[in-house]
Amino acid sequence: MAVQKPVVILGVFVADTAYRAARAPRMGETILGSGFKLGPGGKGSNQAVAAGRLGADVTFITRLGRDPFADMALATWKDAGVKAAVIETPESYTGAAYIFVEETTGNNAIIVAPGAASLISSADIDANAALIRSAGVFVTQLEQPIDAAERALEIAREAGVTTILNPAPAAKLPDRIYKLSDYLTPNETETEELTGMKVESVDDARRAGDRLLSLGVGAAVITLGDKGALLHTARQSEHVPAISAGPVVETTGAGDAFNGGFAAALARGVAPLEAVRFACAVAGISVTRPGTAPSMPTRDEVERLL
Repeated sequence: MAVQKPVVILGVFVADTAYRAARAPRMGETILGSGFKLGPGGKGSNQAVAAGRLGADVTFITRLGRDPFADMALATWKDAGVKAAVIETPESYTGAAYIFVEETTGNNAIIVAPGAASLISSADIDANAALIRSAGVFVTQLEQPIDAAERALEIAREAGVTTILNPAPAAKLPDRIYKLSDYLTPNETETEELTGMKVESVDDARRAGDRLLSLGVGAAVITLGDKGALLHTARQSEHVPAISAGPVVETTGAGDAFNGGFAAALARGVAPLEAVRFACAVAGISVTRPGTAPSMPTRDEVERLL
C-alpha cells in the first residue's frame, strides 16, 4: 500500500455569495433573482476541502481577517479535516466573492475580492517554508499575489516536492514559474490566455499542450469541461473523457474539485493518468450539487462512481 504523503495548498478563502437568476442584469438595471446562498469558497480553500474530503493529509496556507467570514473558513476546514496555517490579518477583511449562476444552464460569472489574502507575501511563504518542504504535493493558484506563488513553488521544487500550479484566474505569468511547475492545470480559457491558442477540441488542447511544454512545464493537464481532461507530457498525450454522475446542477467549483482530487491522488502515489481519471470523477460528482466547497465528494463516493 502506497504511503499517503501530505498535501500543502497555498491560496485564498472567500465567502461565496451566490445569486441565481434567469440572466445577468445589464448595467444600471435591477432584476429579481430566484435564489441566494452564502457559503465557503476561494479556489485554494475549495481545493483543500476537496482533498480533505477525499482523505488527504492536507494543510492550507492563507491569510484571514478577524470577522464572521473567517469563522466560516475555520469551521469549513475543520469539517473537511483540513489543517489551517492561517496568518491573522485584523487590518483587512476576509475575502468575498459575487457569483452569478444562470439558472437555465448552471453556468457562472464571478467577481472575487480577496481581502486579507491579497496581502500574502514572499515573507509569509518563507515563514512557512518548513511546512512546504514537508509536503509530498504542493498546490497553488493565482488568486493571491503571483510572487508569493512563485516563491512557494521554488521552495517546494528545491525540496523535491511535486508541484501543481492551477493558473486561475487567467493571468500573464513570469517565464520562470512554468519551469517550477511539475503540473500546470489550466482550463480552456486559461490555456488560451497562456498560449494565445484557442482550445475548442482535444487536438487544439494537444497543440496548446506542446506550447506549454516548450515554456518549461513538466506536464500540462488541460481541463476541457464536459469533454474531460487531457494529460500531455513529452512522452504521452492521453485524453480522459468526462465522467458523469448525473444531471449538471452547477459548474461552480468543478475545476477546484478536479485540482483537489488530482493532488489527493498523486499524494497517494497514483500514476498521473489514473490521477487525472480520479480527478474527473471528483469533478463529475461536484457538478451534480449546488455550491463549491459543499459539493465536494468523499473518496468512497468517487470510487463507487469509478
